[in-house]
Amino acid sequence: MKTIPLSVIFCLVIISTCHAQTESRAGSWKTWVIPSGEAFRLPPPPTAVATQAEEKTLLNAQRQRDSLANWLIDYWNAGAPGYRWQDAIEQLYGGFPPAWIRGKALMNVAIYDATIAAWNTKYTYRRPRPSAHNKSLTPYLPAPDSPSYPCERSVAAGAAATMLAYLFPQKADSIRRVAEGACQSRVLAGVAYPSDVKAGFELGQRVAQAVIERAKTDGADAVWDGKRPTGAGTWTDKRPPAQPMMGYCKPWVLTSGNQFRPGPPPDPAADMKELTQFKKSPAAIARAFYWAATDFWGDAADQKLFEHNLHLNAPQAARVYALVSIAAFDGQVACWDAKYTYWSIRPDQYDTTYTPLLLFTPPHPSYPSGHATISTARATVLGYLFPEDATFFMNKANEAAESRFEGGVHFRIDNVVGMDIGQKVGRQVVKWAQQDGSTASHVLVQK
Repeated sequence: MKTIPLSVIFCLVIISTCHAQTESRAGSWKTWVIPSGEAFRLPPPPTAVATQAEEKTLLNAQRQRDSLANWLIDYWNAGAPGYRWQDAIEQLYGGFPPAWIRGKALMNVAIYDATIAAWNTKYTYRRPRPSAHNKSLTPYLPAPDSPSYPCERSVAAGAAATMLAYLFPQKADSIRRVAEGACQSRVLAGVAYPSDVKAGFELGQRVAQAVIERAKTDGADAVWDGKRPTGAGTWTDKRPPAQPMMGYCKPWVLTSGNQFRPGPPPDPAADMKELTQFKKSPAAIARAFYWAATDFWGDAADQKLFEHNLHLNAPQAARVYALVSIAAFDGQVACWDAKYTYWSIRPDQYDTTYTPLLLFTPPHPSYPSGHATISTARATVLGYLFPEDATFFMNKANEAAESRFEGGVHFRIDNVVGMDIGQKVGRQVVKWAQQDGSTASHVLVQK
């Protein structure tokens, strides 16, 4: 095996890191909701005289840094600007997908569009970072390579907090205080002027408001009429059906929820026989419980961003979060359209003597599988973004789908059809991404 000289490896790391931080043309990338980054361009940053006054504020903050301030800085500096907000929204929903799939898509679209608008402003005015302008300032962190105005992490905080306050109005005050801490951390760190933070937060808010206007018309508030079909092979659960109107929601890339609607499911007799004869190995049992309790895909996206230094590249990181979230949402819409078109029976209802390994059967029809559909949609997009891992991600999607058969809550056909829909949805998201103007596009992580 050929040994690569250490000096070559060092140079590759430096080149990769520099590429990961600049992205000077991101301000022209295609946006999801706002007309363009330019349409939300901010006015010029403060004058030289005002900047000198702000530097005094930064010097004072520098002298007053303590352990609590350092903790706040380190916490909000971890990962990409949207990193901490991914966990925040999951915690607020307090549940497993599909509870927060729509909310995550809305939040990550807001962060992405706001980041594109921020980059348009950044490279229009190119305001130097505080320590580059005043050598007496000693930042707690290395200053990002992008221009200072507006602050990208404040942009993400403004977008995320505004979106979350819309989704959780009873917690709006608490969410805003958390966001203010995120913004303040950049001033304490000495890597952004107070005016950068203020402008960034307000920009994020404005973009999120545009996303909120779209959310108000996406159909998520539609009310089910309570009608259920009857007859052989029909889902007979007495619990209220989960999200029966989701298939009517407005998707992001699909023309409608029924764009990829499959044909009706076959008679379940053969699939039921396969399920009852299936011998559960320890590995199969472990997979069933793992995928029933874990959302692998969010952690996978975070891991790839860190592995490829894309947590240093705010536009590319925001793009990854948005694309994967949109794949999940459109995958759910397509899946739920089919579920509530056919109201297909679950295995333990078809054969009442059968006890699934997973004692909790989800309160929605069986065909197709949500795990299979949504996992495959996300795997397809992640495989496009990180092509060297495409096979790995598709294998994980197959594992997620198979786990629902192994857990006894789905027939085999539910998974087969779900993966087919998910792949079609994922390809539509990839098609959009290929035309978004990103300079890295499909070779995102190739060195």
